[in-house]
Amino acid sequence: MKRINILPLILTVFFGFSCSEDWLQPDPLSFYTPENVFVDAAGFEAALVRCKKEINSENHGGYSPMVAEVDYSDVAVALRQSDFTKVTPSTSYQLPILSFFMNSYVYIKNANTIISRIDDIVWTDQSLKDRILSEALWFRSYWYLRLVNTYGDVPWEGKELKGPKLDYYSTSRWTILNKIQGDLEFAVEKLPVKGARLGDVSKGAANQLLAKVYLANCEFDKAISAASAVIDGPYALMTKRFGSSSEETYHGNKGYIEHNVMWDLHRVDNKNDPANTETIYATVDRADAPPETWWNVVGTSTLRNFTPSYWKVLDSRGVRASNWTFVGGDTLGIGNGDVRTNNYWHYKIWEDENYTWQTTPDLRRADCNWIEMGDSIAEIITWNPTSPNYGQPLNRIYYKSLNDTIDTWYPWAHNKVFVPTTNYAQPHGGQGDWYIFRLAETYLLRAEAYYFKDQLGLAAADINMVRDRANAPLISASDVTIDYIFEERARELYAEEMRHSEMVRVSFQLAKLSKEGYSLANISQKNWFHDRIMRVNEHYHPPKYFFWGVEATLNPEHILWPIPQEVITANTLGRINQNIGYDGTEFNVPPLEVIPEDTSE
Repeated sequence: MKRINILPLILTVFFGFSCSEDWLQPDPLSFYTPENVFVDAAGFEAALVRCKKEINSENHGGYSPMVAEVDYSDVAVALRQSDFTKVTPSTSYQLPILSFFMNSYVYIKNANTIISRIDDIVWTDQSLKDRILSEALWFRSYWYLRLVNTYGDVPWEGKELKGPKLDYYSTSRWTILNKIQGDLEFAVEKLPVKGARLGDVSKGAANQLLAKVYLANCEFDKAISAASAVIDGPYALMTKRFGSSSEETYHGNKGYIEHNVMWDLHRVDNKNDPANTETIYATVDRADAPPETWWNVVGTSTLRNFTPSYWKVLDSRGVRASNWTFVGGDTLGIGNGDVRTNNYWHYKIWEDENYTWQTTPDLRRADCNWIEMGDSIAEIITWNPTSPNYGQPLNRIYYKSLNDTIDTWYPWAHNKVFVPTTNYAQPHGGQGDWYIFRLAETYLLRAEAYYFKDQLGLAAADINMVRDRANAPLISASDVTIDYIFEERARELYAEEMRHSEMVRVSFQLAKLSKEGYSLANISQKNWFHDRIMRVNEHYHPPKYFFWGVEATLNPEHILWPIPQEVITANTLGRINQNIGYDGTEFNVPPLEVIPEDTSE
């Protein structure tokens, strides 16, 4: 595996700037203060590397934002905190409901430092300056888009802080969307078609993010144009096997089996492979790189968060049949069931009038990509060599309590979450590059824009580009609905997209346009996010999902997550609003409708 040539810069910034947990406070002064770093182009490049490293936070580490985003969506529930009424502005069990807010502003702060200091030196190469500024604007825009699609109205900070600031006010999400739209329009013009190094932001990544902002602002023609710029660019859907695993077969628990391109697409060492023409932007986190470059010592934790605890199943003696320490455990991992998916995701969305989930030709649901746990017999075999059942499939009848298998017995899309664990004692899912944007989503974004323009034939054509590559049956214009688009997003982008955030975005679009009975005036009482979950996620239907004394509960106001109370309390000279449905909303004031002038200098 090639070493990435940005590692020296990562080390410089890693030791140069501590990632303070204090919300939007300047880092403590040290030898590596901004005044010592931002003295030449290399210093700005070093700061950008920090921004590139920070985006690993989306999908690395135990209980990453990606885990929470899938848990609070239509395809799953959170294993131990399925009752969202127990999430408060001060408590968020395990999942980063509150910490994501705090951390995002740390990442924004680091991008702001680059933006604010870009004119502090004399640039001999204007294109270099424009590219560095554009990358910083991209990262800042990325985090602000995530914030407004997670929390709604949030404070805006657009410059480097050089002292404490306690007078923030919430700014309207629409105002922030307009601001980052302008920033991204600038960035698109200045960024190169292809980045020089891994992790560099390209014109395609900027257009992809801009397309999402245009959609959020209901500017659908512009969204189509931005998505088309990506689709017409140097990208193509992968249709043939490729990469490091293209000549291999996965033996593991299934014996000999032939893989397909949907397996290859999701191998961590293929995501940034030059042969992969589908990647628009992916994180960089390598198991064989120096430990100080890793985002997290464990890595992605996908084999922990996204798979069931199959290892709890016993053999006929009452002893664990297939503990993770036996042969096969390094491949299947040590699942914890933290993302408890549902039968809608396992089976329903793969069915149509001609096919069941077992017979569908869709490569994404092919046997080589999934681990099945049947009604009583699993595809996993008993690995314990001392077991009388050695070599036999796991049998649910031997589980200690058939009424207590909710975290243990369900199928999963193994191709999406299998990451070898190289640097940790237990197979949680190690370091690995991860998709932020790839071309399949671009087609689905453009299809969404066409849907909102009532151009259903064009929407179907874009959806069919994704389905055709997956060998799935093609659809017609009459099949296109916003629900169908999100079904396709689930089939294609599971464990990649920030599902909750994308559903919130569409909910605001429908409300702004007063479509399907939704409106901005009462979005906390009625919204598409909640209605869709109630329609398709059986965990919220009687008999409701129940685990660890918690029953699955999600109300319309939970479309937005709570603002951390410690942020509101510390902001003594201003007012950061709390979202409806959480304690403290009686103190809310109207959000700012213009970007506030900076007074931190």
